[in-house]
Amino acid sequence: MRQLIIISAVSALALLSCGGGEPGGERYTDSIASDVAASAPTIDALLTSQRDANAWDKHRDDAPDSGCIPLKLKAIGPLRAAFNDSNYVQLAEAKTYGIAPISNLQSIWEARRPLVRLRSCPEYFVDEMTHSYPYLVPEAAALLRRIGADFNKALAEQGGGNYRIKVTSALRTPATVQRLRRVNANATEESAHQYGTTFDISFSKFIYDKPGVGRTFEDLKNLLAVVIYDLRAQGLCYVKYEVRQSCFHITAIHSQTISYGYR
Repeated sequence: MRQLIIISAVSALALLSCGGGEPGGERYTDSIASDVAASAPTIDALLTSQRDANAWDKHRDDAPDSGCIPLKLKAIGPLRAAFNDSNYVQLAEAKTYGIAPISNLQSIWEARRPLVRLRSCPEYFVDEMTHSYPYLVPEAAALLRRIGADFNKALAEQGGGNYRIKVTSALRTPATVQRLRRVNANATEESAHQYGTTFDISFSKFIYDKPGVGRTFEDLKNLLAVVIYDLRAQGLCYVKYEVRQSCFHITAIHSQTISYGYR
């Protein structure tokens, strides 16, 4: 009988020969005999059971809105044109290596891939997700960590600023997609998010950790755009600039090897 394997971001990145600075981290293996038979959890209960806070979930609620120092940014043109990989392209890639959409408990236990549980860390902040769950397949989790690390590096090279990117959406199920479609008519029924390969990063909000060099969110948005643009140019991801949702909708490309820090 196959087992669901849920691993923390630290463990997953170790398996991928990647480094990281996320505190904590444990490996979980849950068998259908010990969990389903004992407690018969719902899909929602199962996928939310490992959520726990850590030190990187803490941040300041305020951010400077005056006295901010401008960033010097590479011009990449209108973002809507620069990031226009359609849902069809992203969906096709997601289907090649992602998990099967989770429609019932059995589909979780029979998942063909491990899932990485996302937790806030130095590279990113995991938002409270109301229509998705904080899990990705290892390749997508590594790409997300890489984006956050490159963003931090690019910001440091320009004089610093204590900001992190915010992850607003990750794994969805057919049930959460339907709930989302009730409040967002633009949400697609067949979403790449269902395969664990796809995530959203906000471009309108950033996490402000502590006082430091002030930056405008508009500058941070454009710095993040440059980071993602460079990774996309390397063939590491497909990206859609979602105006209504104020996010970069990103699918990792499986054929590429993603290194976090070192090989």
